[in-house]
Amino acid sequence: MKHAGNDALDVLEDLLQNVRKYNQLTEKKRGTFYRKSGAFLHFHEDPAGLFADLRVGDGWERLRVSTKAERKVMLARLDQTVDSPALPRRIASSRKGRSA
Repeated sequence: MKHAGNDALDVLEDLLQNVRKYNQLTEKKRGTFYRKSGAFLHFHEDPAGLFADLRVGDGWERLRVSTKAERKVMLARLDQTVDSPALPRRIASSRKGRSA
């Protein structure tokens, strides 16, 4: 399974835009995200589809991201995995303007 090239990343651009909203992550190169100094998320393409490798603990969890539903699942898993006391920016921004 090879790392996702530009054409595959173009297909995933909506997902990449959502991932870029996380303060805790830095995109070192397109589609390759780091948390602090460690690799945290990157993407692969394969005849079976598009996949995300997400750092979970000391290992990697591979998630299929070929469909919008699969991308939603990956974002939910990312929410569970990013370990920071701050809310991800995409959640925090959706709460702006709400009264407590």
